[in-house]
Amino acid sequence: MAMAAALRRGTSSFIQLKYSSNRLISTLTTPKLFISGLSRNTDDQKLTDAFSQFGRLYEARVIKDRMSGRSKGFGFVTYETVDEAEKARQGMHGQFLDGWVIFVDPAKPREVRPPPQAQPASQASELGFISNKTVGWCGN
Repeated sequence: MAMAAALRRGTSSFIQLKYSSNRLISTLTTPKLFISGLSRNTDDQKLTDAFSQFGRLYEARVIKDRMSGRSKGFGFVTYETVDEAEKARQGMHGQFLDGWVIFVDPAKPREVRPPPQAQPASQASELGFISNKTVGWCGN
């Protein structure tokens, strides 16, 4: 039984190693990196300090919640060249920053969202809210 457990552990670590290495094989096409796993205490300056050792940074930004102003746990780092971004990706992926393990991946282009559709005037109130017409519904 102990041997089966050891075999399972060995297999899972082999599979994990196999798939984690595939994540870093792809080549970058843009100097912008997506950083995930950031601590809530990480700010733009800490991100800049951590990534500036790999080359000239164009921008380092932690994405924050609009209402609370707290970090959402991810950010973006942009270098001047793709080579610098690749060095940073290899050097910082899986490293600790502010006590949290961070993951560095290529940034994907922002998807274009269609503009919001206007509601018919009969459904919207003068304040722009849509009212619920199910008055007295009790859920049965």
